[in-house]
Amino acid sequence: MGRRALTRQHPKLFSHVADFATLSALAGIDHVDEVFIALGTTLKVAGSQAAFRALDFEAIVALARVAKALGATKLAVVSALGANPASKVFYNRVKGEMEQAVSQLGYPVLVIARPSLLSGDRDALAQAARPAEKLGLMAMTLFKPLIPANYRPVAATQVARAMLSAMHATERGTRVLSSGEMQAVNSV
Repeated sequence: MGRRALTRQHPKLFSHVADFATLSALAGIDHVDEVFIALGTTLKVAGSQAAFRALDFEAIVALARVAKALGATKLAVVSALGANPASKVFYNRVKGEMEQAVSQLGYPVLVIARPSLLSGDRDALAQAARPAEKLGLMAMTLFKPLIPANYRPVAATQVARAMLSAMHATERGTRVLSSGEMQAVNSV
């Protein structure tokens, strides 16, 4: 389920395009077991704090709520390093509020991934180039041994693998994955 159709085709892959602003059901889906949510944007791309909050809080919570109503018992969601509902930083506060809201939905298993800067192919995500981010990633790669693991860039594939692994290894409760933990997951 996403905001736009997938370009990848596979017989076992079905793409559902949703308007998350009006999400109250999942058309054509009558049961869900596990939910992985990796929705997110940046303030710059969103254009305003309200638009950012609409996606990074409201859409995520709405999707988690609808999936729970369809029977989902396990939820994994991408948040951010520094997420804290009491943060003075808007981005971190919204991420923390989202974590708090999905925690209150009553999922028997909840995995929250808190990656640092995500590395990977932005073009594949139809995202605009971010020259400063690219420069930062290059510098962080150069000084990698000096940077604590939780602050090093992490590949999106590592985040996905870590979420999947934690989802299936957690029998009950909430598990928060640090960026350092996600980087330790085999990236092959």
